[in-house]
Amino acid sequence: MGGGYFNANSAHPFENPTPLTNFLEMIALLLIPAALCYTFGVMVRDTRQGWAILLAMVTLFVVCASVPIIAEQKGNPILTQMEMKDKISPGGNMEGKETRIGVLNSALWTSATTASGNGSLNAALDSFMPLGSLMPLWLMQLGEVVFGGVGSGLSGMLILVILTVFISGLMVGRTPEYLGKKIEPFEMKMASIAVLIMPMVVLITTSVATRMGMEAISNHSIHGFSEILYTFSSQANNNGSAMAGLNANTPFYNILGGIVMLIGRYWFAIPVLAIAGSLAQKKITPMSAGTLPTHTPLFIILLMGVVIVLGALTFFPALVLGPIVEHLMVWNGHGT
Repeated sequence: MGGGYFNANSAHPFENPTPLTNFLEMIALLLIPAALCYTFGVMVRDTRQGWAILLAMVTLFVVCASVPIIAEQKGNPILTQMEMKDKISPGGNMEGKETRIGVLNSALWTSATTASGNGSLNAALDSFMPLGSLMPLWLMQLGEVVFGGVGSGLSGMLILVILTVFISGLMVGRTPEYLGKKIEPFEMKMASIAVLIMPMVVLITTSVATRMGMEAISNHSIHGFSEILYTFSSQANNNGSAMAGLNANTPFYNILGGIVMLIGRYWFAIPVLAIAGSLAQKKITPMSAGTLPTHTPLFIILLMGVVIVLGALTFFPALVLGPIVEHLMVWNGHGT
């Protein structure tokens, strides 16, 4: 359940004693990454741009956080079939959760900590229902652009903004522009590299670990694959949370995990800085009637569509092999 002095992180009463402290800490997780969106708008002298990015982040977060909340409140269907739900977990899936915090606050915290580059937990993520762990996992696999870390989330979302502008430009047959700067082949090459680095690292290392790192897994079923996928998704995306069923303190996972963190967290910065340097050298082109406004509801919808489609196409096969199949098995009365 995370680190900290007592190795229980925000599940420990000394660190997170009441629902009020739980709520304030959740706000603190997202406050600075969210504020940087407005800071960006101020820096480019158009606060509408910052508000548009923030609105896209908030909308995606609300949708993604709703899934684990509903999944955990429904509880374990196997217990329901055994007529034990009301005796064991009347408030939903309470396994691995603190009674003073409850199901809703545990699921919401897990969504907030994986949406941001935080990694703290107030519940045992390994005990979540399959869909309860699916969305937190996917929030990281989106590149942690839904708030994300301090600065890293905004930079990742701006890469996706550039991709959205480019795709929109192709639709109308015009050279794409963002903030008066033309988006040309060099920017698109760097943006493509930026969005490919993390998925490539996560998927390759996950496939390697399923062959060479199985001895560190306490659950050798489908859930074990989810634990491996979660570990490398967390390491590559600057998070730090983990499913406790995987013992990552082995030479194999220490070495491979260090490589994943090095590539996933630092190599991503190279194309981002290259794009920033290229755009800084370009002159501002005045807006015309054919320029796509990047602060309108239409653009926000397009941006969210690019984020979702890119994440779905990249990681959907892996998610099917893990949480989705596990969910279907559980709801058909089979444990994993």
